[in-house]
Amino acid sequence: MEFLKEWVTNIILFILLATVIDMLLPNSSMQKYTKMVTGLLLIAIILTPIYKLISKDFEENLSSIPSFQVPEKNNMKNNIDLKKKEIQASQHAYILEETAAQLKKEAEEELIKKYGLEIDKINITTNGKSDQAFPDNLQKITVLLKQSSNDGKTVEAIKPIVINTDAPLSSQKSTAESDKIAAYLSKQWNVTKETVDVSIEGGIDQQNG
Repeated sequence: MEFLKEWVTNIILFILLATVIDMLLPNSSMQKYTKMVTGLLLIAIILTPIYKLISKDFEENLSSIPSFQVPEKNNMKNNIDLKKKEIQASQHAYILEETAAQLKKEAEEELIKKYGLEIDKINITTNGKSDQAFPDNLQKITVLLKQSSNDGKTVEAIKPIVINTDAPLSSQKSTAESDKIAAYLSKQWNVTKETVDVSIEGGIDQQNG
């Protein structure tokens, strides 16, 4: 853009200067030669961009033209935005991972003591449409539990199998236990009960009921 301004300014100034000289010169044969010289100089000034393109590095001059600069600037801006999003996504994933580890640390010991279950996996979901940052955009904490393998208990004798048709079904019992654990975890983590979703791998062990 600066190059174009300089070029147009030079042309205008030269035309003004040539006009003043033409007015000052007396009406003689010299005026004819003067007009010819000023005309040649004006042509030289108009052709200045072509001289520069030929005499200097072509790509350097081409990049100084605004129409060629805009795509390059846009590409750079897009690359910066892309890198920024990648960094933000990486930071977000790291924060969620660390938070899940902290939640597991806070609750697992009591879970083993109370329910004989340990946390296999915690998945934290956030509201991607929200403008708020974590943890204000927390949407769901999904917890997968499994039977604890670290209870240190001795192997109990096999109990006789008793068929009781009045007892609740295993699935109903599992759902009730999941709700109970979800309520416990929501209290431990200071979130609403609806935020915590608990599932138990393989259902409820009979010894925990």
